[in-house]
Amino acid sequence: MDEKLIDMGQRAQEAESQLALLGTDQKNSGLRAMADALLAHQDDILKANKEDLANATAMPKKFTDRLLVNESRIKDMASGLRSIADLADPTAQIDRGWINKDGLQIIQRRVPLGVIGIIFEARPNVTVDATGLTFKSGNAVILRGGKEALRTNQALTTILRDALRKQGLPTDAVQLVTDTSHEVAGEMMRLNDYLDVLIPRGGRGLIQRVVKNATVPVIETGAGNCHVYVDKDADLEMAKQIVVNAKVQRPSVCNAAEKLLIHKDVAADYLPALAKALMDHGVELRGDERACQLVPQMHPADEADWDTEYNDLIMAVKVVDSLDDAIKHINRHSTHHSESIITSNLQRGRYFQQAINSACVYINASTRFTDGGEFGFGAEIGISTQKLHARGPMGLHQLTTIKYEITGNGQVRQ
Repeated sequence: MDEKLIDMGQRAQEAESQLALLGTDQKNSGLRAMADALLAHQDDILKANKEDLANATAMPKKFTDRLLVNESRIKDMASGLRSIADLADPTAQIDRGWINKDGLQIIQRRVPLGVIGIIFEARPNVTVDATGLTFKSGNAVILRGGKEALRTNQALTTILRDALRKQGLPTDAVQLVTDTSHEVAGEMMRLNDYLDVLIPRGGRGLIQRVVKNATVPVIETGAGNCHVYVDKDADLEMAKQIVVNAKVQRPSVCNAAEKLLIHKDVAADYLPALAKALMDHGVELRGDERACQLVPQMHPADEADWDTEYNDLIMAVKVVDSLDDAIKHINRHSTHHSESIITSNLQRGRYFQQAINSACVYINASTRFTDGGEFGFGAEIGISTQKLHARGPMGLHQLTTIKYEITGNGQVRQ
């Protein structure tokens, strides 16, 4: 096992024990100090990011938007930290309490998960979001980002750690693995003695590699093969606005829509207009046979298209015979992230919500809202697509577990 990883794990455990004793006001002061430090040192961040962008020649252009850091995004990072400071501290909460038949006082309390490892791709915002959320919830974090963002991540963690140091707070609450090799990532996945949970953030390839190879417990996040279904009772103008937003507003992220399904009863009237609105924004459309007949400019879709997360201005389109057919198709091909139905029939919308097996299911809204910030969580550690422990955008509450504190006055069990 890599000695540096073991050392980081030991220091993270020590930091976690210190974090457990901090009050909410101390944690909030640390968060606000980190926010101020990001703005004060934004030139250092921008310089590092410029070097990363210049060296990211092998990165597909569609992903460089994730790597880019500018003044606006630094302000957003700082704002996110302040938003987390304004949220309730989950570790200050008692879920419930009662007295059992033997007179024992039992309290169920929120406590941190412990030491969290995060393996992510070239997304520098994850460094700040993860630090803020783990710090407020009392967890220590070990970050391992992609090589394309190494300089930016180093600049960010240096600034964040220095802000904590100046506040007299444990700097090892956040640590960055600077060796970006696959070998070290693999060892991190097996760091069971020091990591309590591992969270991957990135594309499907990264997520599945972590899920299949890790011995540390994993919370599976965020590959997003997201669908929008236009029902027979949909309003066309609403459908156009939602579909275009879900696909075009930021196509490289996991909550962007990748598939458009449309009911056969309205396809002839609606699909040409929807397709034109998408193509006017540069979207390449790939359709099934019926969709291509209605919109000849579409490319024929193949079977792989229905399972592909494009992260690009590409969308596959299918005409379906019924609401149940749409649900069946989505549940088969979705990554269980986010799906939306456009309909004026609320009963059909509720049926869709109940039948779809995904973390977030919308009626008449864009899938782009699946985001911790949009949900009021301040930020997110990721969007969980699994069912155990947490599901959907993961904020402060999802980074805690429970502990029972029991007080007696001499009871023994008979």
